[in-house]
Amino acid sequence: MRHGPRNLISDVPGLQVGNSEDRELKSGATVILPDEPAVTSVAIHGGAPGTREIALLEPEQTVSAVDAIVLAGGSAFGLDAGAGVQGRLAEMGRGFAVGPVRVPIVPSAILFDLLNGGSKDWGGEPPYRDLGRLALDNVSQDFSLGSFGAGTGATTANLKGGLGSASQVLDNGITVGALVAVNALGRATMGDSAHFWAAPFEIDDEFGGLGLPHGIPSDTAAVRTKLDGLKSGANTTIATVATDAILTKAEAKRLAVMAHDGLARALWPAHTPLDGDLVFAMSTGKRELQNPMSDLVQLGAAAAACLARAIARGIYHAEPAPGDPVPTWKQKFQKVSSARQ
Repeated sequence: MRHGPRNLISDVPGLQVGNSEDRELKSGATVILPDEPAVTSVAIHGGAPGTREIALLEPEQTVSAVDAIVLAGGSAFGLDAGAGVQGRLAEMGRGFAVGPVRVPIVPSAILFDLLNGGSKDWGGEPPYRDLGRLALDNVSQDFSLGSFGAGTGATTANLKGGLGSASQVLDNGITVGALVAVNALGRATMGDSAHFWAAPFEIDDEFGGLGLPHGIPSDTAAVRTKLDGLKSGANTTIATVATDAILTKAEAKRLAVMAHDGLARALWPAHTPLDGDLVFAMSTGKRELQNPMSDLVQLGAAAAACLARAIARGIYHAEPAPGDPVPTWKQKFQKVSSARQ
Protein backbone atom coordinates (compact mmCIF):
# COMPACT_ATOMS: atom_id res chain seq x y z
CA MET A 1 0.00 0.00 0.00
CA ARG A 2 1.09 3.58 -0.61
CA HIS A 3 -0.48 6.77 0.63
CA GLY A 4 -0.90 10.06 -1.20
CA PRO A 5 1.49 13.02 -0.89
CA ARG A 6 -0.16 14.41 2.27
CA ASN A 7 -1.54 11.17 3.69
CA LEU A 8 -4.78 13.07 4.23
CA ILE A 9 -8.28 12.80 2.82
CA SER A 10 -7.47 15.96 0.84
CA ASP A 11 -5.23 13.81 -1.38
CA VAL A 12 -8.52 12.95 -3.08
CA PRO A 13 -8.70 15.44 -5.97
CA GLY A 14 -11.45 17.99 -5.48
CA LEU A 15 -11.51 18.02 -1.65
CA GLN A 16 -10.48 20.49 1.04
CA VAL A 17 -10.85 20.32 4.82
CA GLY A 18 -11.21 23.07 7.41
CA ASN A 19 -11.01 22.95 11.21
CA SER A 20 -12.01 25.30 13.98
CA GLU A 21 -11.76 24.81 17.71
CA ASP A 22 -12.26 26.55 21.04
CA ARG A 23 -9.60 25.47 23.55
CA GLU A 24 -11.58 26.63 26.59
CA LEU A 25 -14.65 24.81 25.30
CA LYS A 26 -12.55 21.74 24.40
CA SER A 27 -14.61 21.22 21.28
CA GLY A 28 -14.70 22.17 17.63
CA ALA A 29 -15.92 21.50 14.11
CA THR A 30 -14.53 20.08 10.88
CA VAL A 31 -15.79 20.73 7.33
CA ILE A 32 -15.15 18.55 4.28
CA LEU A 33 -15.68 20.74 1.21
CA PRO A 34 -15.78 19.38 -2.35
CA ASP A 35 -14.97 21.75 -5.19
CA GLU A 36 -18.30 20.79 -6.75
CA PRO A 37 -21.38 19.03 -5.30
CA ALA A 38 -20.34 15.43 -4.62
CA VAL A 39 -22.33 12.21 -4.69
CA THR A 40 -22.62 11.10 -1.06
CA SER A 41 -24.29 8.43 1.04
CA VAL A 42 -23.99 7.23 4.63
CA ALA A 43 -24.02 4.12 6.81
CA ILE A 44 -24.92 4.36 10.51
CA HIS A 45 -24.02 1.29 12.59
CA GLY A 46 -23.93 2.79 16.08
CA GLY A 47 -26.94 2.91 18.38
CA ALA A 48 -26.82 6.57 19.40
CA PRO A 49 -26.23 8.82 16.36
CA GLY A 50 -26.74 12.58 16.22
CA THR A 51 -27.32 13.79 12.68
CA ARG A 52 -28.63 16.47 10.32
CA GLU A 53 -29.87 16.00 6.72
CA ILE A 54 -29.16 12.29 6.69
CA ALA A 55 -32.32 10.73 5.21
CA LEU A 56 -31.73 12.41 1.84
CA LEU A 57 -28.45 10.47 1.47
CA GLU A 58 -30.24 7.16 0.93
CA PRO A 59 -29.93 6.00 -2.69
CA GLU A 60 -33.67 6.25 -3.39
CA GLN A 61 -33.93 9.90 -2.32
CA THR A 62 -33.99 12.83 -4.77
CA VAL A 63 -30.89 14.88 -3.97
CA SER A 64 -27.88 13.20 -5.56
CA ALA A 65 -25.00 15.38 -4.31
CA VAL A 66 -24.01 17.47 -1.30
CA ASP A 67 -22.19 20.77 -0.91
CA ALA A 68 -20.27 19.93 2.28
CA ILE A 69 -20.10 17.53 5.20
CA VAL A 70 -19.71 18.67 8.80
CA LEU A 71 -18.35 16.73 11.77
CA ALA A 72 -18.61 18.45 15.16
CA GLY A 73 -18.43 18.04 18.89
CA GLY A 74 -21.10 19.34 21.22
CA SER A 75 -23.66 16.54 21.07
CA ALA A 76 -26.97 17.82 19.66
CA PHE A 77 -25.82 21.41 20.22
CA GLY A 78 -23.07 20.76 17.68
CA LEU A 79 -25.58 20.27 14.88
CA ASP A 80 -25.66 24.07 14.70
CA ALA A 81 -22.25 23.83 13.00
CA GLY A 82 -24.01 22.49 9.91
CA ALA A 83 -26.34 25.48 9.91
CA GLY A 84 -23.34 27.81 10.10
CA VAL A 85 -21.71 26.12 7.12
CA GLN A 86 -25.00 26.16 5.21
CA GLY A 87 -25.36 29.89 5.76
CA ARG A 88 -21.81 30.61 4.62
CA LEU A 89 -22.23 28.45 1.51
CA ALA A 90 -25.44 30.30 0.67
CA GLU A 91 -23.50 33.56 0.83
CA MET A 92 -21.09 31.99 -1.66
CA GLY A 93 -23.94 31.17 -4.05
CA ARG A 94 -23.68 27.41 -3.62
CA GLY A 95 -26.54 24.97 -3.15
CA PHE A 96 -29.25 22.82 -4.68
CA ALA A 97 -31.21 24.91 -7.19
CA VAL A 98 -34.95 25.26 -6.54
CA GLY A 99 -36.09 27.82 -9.10
CA PRO A 100 -34.22 31.04 -8.33
CA VAL A 101 -33.26 29.82 -4.83
CA ARG A 102 -30.21 27.79 -3.86
CA VAL A 103 -30.26 25.59 -0.77
CA PRO A 104 -26.84 24.24 0.32
CA ILE A 105 -27.02 20.56 1.29
CA VAL A 106 -24.83 19.99 4.35
CA PRO A 107 -25.24 16.61 6.07
CA SER A 108 -23.74 16.67 9.56
CA ALA A 109 -22.88 14.33 12.42
CA ILE A 110 -21.89 15.04 16.01
CA LEU A 111 -20.06 13.36 18.87
CA PHE A 112 -20.61 13.75 22.62
CA ASP A 113 -17.79 15.72 24.30
CA LEU A 114 -19.78 17.64 26.93
CA LEU A 115 -18.07 15.94 29.91
CA ASN A 116 -14.43 16.32 28.88
CA GLY A 117 -13.49 19.08 31.31
CA GLY A 118 -14.03 22.02 28.95
CA SER A 119 -16.24 24.99 29.79
CA LYS A 120 -19.74 24.48 28.35
CA ASP A 121 -21.26 27.53 30.04
CA TRP A 122 -22.54 29.11 26.84
CA GLY A 123 -25.98 30.11 28.11
CA GLY A 124 -28.60 30.36 25.39
CA GLU A 125 -26.15 30.73 22.50
CA PRO A 126 -24.17 27.55 21.74
CA PRO A 127 -21.03 28.49 19.78
CA TYR A 128 -21.22 25.80 17.11
CA ARG A 129 -22.81 27.88 14.35
CA ASP A 130 -19.82 30.22 14.51
CA LEU A 131 -17.39 27.29 14.75
CA GLY A 132 -18.90 25.83 11.59
CA ARG A 133 -18.54 29.07 9.68
CA LEU A 134 -14.95 29.47 10.86
CA ALA A 135 -14.08 25.91 9.86
CA LEU A 136 -15.40 26.58 6.37
CA ASP A 137 -13.34 29.77 6.18
CA ASN A 138 -10.26 27.69 7.09
CA VAL A 139 -10.53 25.05 4.36
CA SER A 140 -7.29 23.95 2.75
CA GLN A 141 -5.63 20.83 1.39
CA ASP A 142 -3.36 20.90 4.46
CA PHE A 143 -4.80 20.60 7.97
CA SER A 144 -3.72 19.42 11.41
CA LEU A 145 -4.44 16.09 13.08
CA GLY A 146 -5.01 15.22 16.70
CA SER A 147 -6.59 17.79 18.99
CA PHE A 148 -8.17 19.93 16.29
CA GLY A 149 -11.59 20.44 14.78
CA ALA A 150 -14.22 17.89 15.74
CA GLY A 151 -11.51 15.87 17.52
CA THR A 152 -10.44 18.67 19.88
CA GLY A 153 -12.04 17.23 23.02
CA ALA A 154 -12.57 13.63 21.93
CA THR A 155 -11.66 10.70 24.18
CA THR A 156 -11.56 6.91 24.22
CA ALA A 157 -11.83 4.64 27.25
CA ASN A 158 -8.13 4.88 28.08
CA LEU A 159 -6.59 7.61 25.89
CA LYS A 160 -7.40 11.01 24.46
CA GLY A 161 -9.04 10.78 21.04
CA GLY A 162 -8.65 13.17 18.16
CA LEU A 163 -9.02 14.01 14.49
CA GLY A 164 -7.33 11.52 12.17
CA SER A 165 -6.89 11.18 8.43
CA ALA A 166 -5.15 8.92 5.93
CA SER A 167 -5.10 8.20 2.20
CA GLN A 168 -4.24 5.41 -0.21
CA VAL A 169 -3.52 5.41 -3.93
CA LEU A 170 -4.64 2.22 -5.66
CA ASP A 171 -2.69 0.55 -8.45
CA ASN A 172 -5.29 1.80 -10.96
CA GLY A 173 -4.59 5.41 -9.92
CA ILE A 174 -7.79 5.94 -7.93
CA THR A 175 -7.31 7.72 -4.59
CA VAL A 176 -9.20 6.88 -1.39
CA GLY A 177 -9.06 8.88 1.83
CA ALA A 178 -10.59 8.89 5.30
CA LEU A 179 -11.21 11.56 7.94
CA VAL A 180 -12.44 10.68 11.42
CA ALA A 181 -13.14 12.19 14.82
CA VAL A 182 -12.41 9.40 17.34
CA ASN A 183 -14.51 9.53 20.50
CA ALA A 184 -15.13 5.84 21.14
CA LEU A 185 -16.72 4.06 24.07
CA GLY A 186 -13.98 1.48 23.75
CA ARG A 187 -10.26 1.47 23.00
CA ALA A 188 -8.01 1.82 19.97
CA THR A 189 -5.12 -0.02 21.64
CA MET A 190 -4.78 -3.70 22.51
CA GLY A 191 -5.42 -4.21 26.22
CA ASP A 192 -3.02 -2.13 28.31
CA SER A 193 -0.36 -2.13 25.60
CA ALA A 194 0.77 0.70 23.31
CA HIS A 195 -0.07 -1.33 20.20
CA PHE A 196 -2.90 -0.10 18.00
CA TRP A 197 -5.54 -2.49 16.74
CA ALA A 198 -4.96 -0.86 13.34
CA ALA A 199 -1.31 -1.96 13.26
CA PRO A 200 -1.62 -4.40 10.31
CA PHE A 201 -2.60 -1.51 8.03
CA GLU A 202 0.08 1.01 9.08
CA ILE A 203 2.16 2.67 6.33
CA ASP A 204 5.59 4.22 6.98
CA ASP A 205 5.37 4.28 10.81
CA GLU A 206 2.51 6.79 10.55
CA PHE A 207 1.32 6.10 14.10
CA GLY A 208 4.50 5.04 15.88
CA GLY A 209 5.57 1.98 13.94
CA LEU A 210 5.19 -0.47 16.84
CA GLY A 211 3.40 -3.05 14.75
CA LEU A 212 1.70 -5.94 16.46
CA PRO A 213 2.99 -7.13 19.86
CA HIS A 214 5.25 -10.18 20.14
CA GLY A 215 2.67 -12.33 21.84
CA ILE A 216 -0.88 -11.11 22.19
CA PRO A 217 -1.48 -9.43 25.58
CA SER A 218 -3.62 -11.57 27.87
CA ASP A 219 -6.17 -8.76 28.33
CA THR A 220 -6.56 -8.01 24.62
CA ALA A 221 -10.08 -9.41 24.30
CA ALA A 222 -11.36 -7.86 27.54
CA VAL A 223 -14.24 -5.44 26.98
CA ARG A 224 -13.10 -2.34 28.86
CA THR A 225 -14.98 0.86 28.12
CA LYS A 226 -15.98 4.21 29.52
CA LEU A 227 -18.70 2.36 31.42
CA ASP A 228 -15.97 1.03 33.75
CA GLY A 229 -15.96 4.29 35.70
CA LEU A 230 -13.32 6.16 33.72
CA LYS A 231 -14.16 9.86 33.76
CA SER A 232 -13.67 10.42 30.08
CA GLY A 233 -16.95 11.76 28.77
CA ALA A 234 -19.25 9.96 26.34
CA ASN A 235 -19.05 8.55 22.89
CA THR A 236 -19.35 8.31 19.08
CA THR A 237 -16.84 8.00 16.27
CA ILE A 238 -17.84 9.89 13.12
CA ALA A 239 -16.05 9.66 9.80
CA THR A 240 -15.99 10.43 6.10
CA VAL A 241 -14.36 8.31 3.42
CA ALA A 242 -13.89 9.79 -0.04
CA THR A 243 -12.66 8.81 -3.47
CA ASP A 244 -12.15 10.42 -6.86
CA ALA A 245 -13.79 7.39 -8.52
CA ILE A 246 -17.11 8.09 -10.23
CA LEU A 247 -19.78 6.40 -8.09
CA THR A 248 -23.55 6.25 -8.06
CA LYS A 249 -25.32 6.99 -4.82
CA ALA A 250 -25.94 3.26 -4.32
CA GLU A 251 -22.25 2.53 -4.84
CA ALA A 252 -21.37 5.26 -2.34
CA LYS A 253 -23.72 3.59 0.14
CA ARG A 254 -21.89 0.28 -0.28
CA LEU A 255 -18.55 2.08 0.14
CA ALA A 256 -19.76 3.53 3.46
CA VAL A 257 -20.89 0.09 4.63
CA MET A 258 -17.54 -1.51 3.77
CA ALA A 259 -15.62 1.35 5.39
CA HIS A 260 -17.22 0.47 8.72
CA ASP A 261 -15.03 -2.64 8.71
CA GLY A 262 -12.08 -0.32 9.30
CA LEU A 263 -13.79 1.18 12.33
CA ALA A 264 -14.32 -2.31 13.74
CA ARG A 265 -10.69 -3.19 12.95
CA ALA A 266 -9.40 -0.17 14.88
CA LEU A 267 -11.72 0.02 17.92
CA TRP A 268 -12.77 -2.59 20.46
CA PRO A 269 -15.66 -2.77 20.98
CA ALA A 270 -17.32 -0.82 18.15
CA HIS A 271 -20.89 -0.14 16.98
CA THR A 272 -22.24 -0.31 20.53
CA PRO A 273 -25.67 0.94 21.70
CA LEU A 274 -23.89 3.97 23.20
CA ASP A 275 -21.80 4.92 20.14
CA GLY A 276 -23.28 6.81 17.21
CA ASP A 277 -20.74 5.30 14.82
CA LEU A 278 -21.35 6.77 11.37
CA VAL A 279 -19.47 6.87 8.06
CA PHE A 280 -20.22 9.20 5.15
CA ALA A 281 -18.94 8.13 1.73
CA MET A 282 -18.26 10.81 -0.90
CA SER A 283 -17.29 10.70 -4.57
CA THR A 284 -15.72 13.70 -6.28
CA GLY A 285 -16.27 11.99 -9.64
CA LYS A 286 -12.93 12.44 -11.38
CA ARG A 287 -12.05 8.88 -12.53
CA GLU A 288 -14.13 6.19 -14.19
CA LEU A 289 -14.12 2.66 -12.82
CA GLN A 290 -12.53 0.35 -15.39
CA ASN A 291 -13.89 -2.88 -13.89
CA PRO A 292 -16.81 -1.71 -11.75
CA MET A 293 -17.39 -4.82 -9.64
CA SER A 294 -13.75 -5.65 -8.86
CA ASP A 295 -12.86 -1.97 -8.53
CA LEU A 296 -15.61 -1.50 -5.95
CA VAL A 297 -14.24 -4.40 -3.93
CA GLN A 298 -10.79 -2.78 -3.96
CA LEU A 299 -12.27 0.63 -3.11
CA GLY A 300 -14.19 -0.73 -0.13
CA ALA A 301 -11.17 -2.56 1.25
CA ALA A 302 -8.99 0.54 0.82
CA ALA A 303 -11.61 2.73 2.51
CA ALA A 304 -11.72 0.36 5.48
CA ALA A 305 -7.92 0.30 5.73
CA CYS A 306 -7.73 4.09 5.47
CA LEU A 307 -10.34 4.52 8.19
CA ALA A 308 -8.51 2.14 10.53
CA ARG A 309 -5.26 4.03 9.95
CA ALA A 310 -6.98 7.40 10.39
CA ILE A 311 -8.39 6.31 13.76
CA ALA A 312 -4.92 5.37 15.03
CA ARG A 313 -3.40 8.58 13.64
CA GLY A 314 -6.03 10.72 15.39
CA ILE A 315 -5.11 9.21 18.74
CA TYR A 316 -1.38 9.16 18.03
CA HIS A 317 -1.34 12.91 17.30
CA ALA A 318 -3.55 14.01 20.21
CA GLU A 319 -2.12 16.74 22.43
CA PRO A 320 -2.67 17.20 26.18
CA ALA A 321 -4.73 20.05 27.61
CA PRO A 322 -5.44 21.13 31.20
CA GLY A 323 -8.13 19.05 32.86
CA ASP A 324 -8.05 16.15 30.39
CA PRO A 325 -9.76 13.10 31.92
CA VAL A 326 -7.36 10.65 30.21
CA PRO A 327 -3.74 10.86 28.97
CA THR A 328 -2.65 11.12 25.35
CA TRP A 329 -0.98 8.16 23.64
CA LYS A 330 2.35 10.00 23.62
CA GLN A 331 2.11 10.85 27.31
CA LYS A 332 1.55 7.22 28.17
CA PHE A 333 3.60 5.39 25.56
CA GLN A 334 6.22 7.70 24.04
CA LYS A 335 9.00 5.91 25.93
CA VAL A 336 7.91 2.64 24.37
CA SER A 337 8.02 4.16 20.91
CA SER A 338 11.40 5.84 21.55
CA ALA A 339 12.92 2.59 22.84
CA ARG A 340 11.91 0.84 19.62
CA GLN A 341 13.61 3.55 17.58
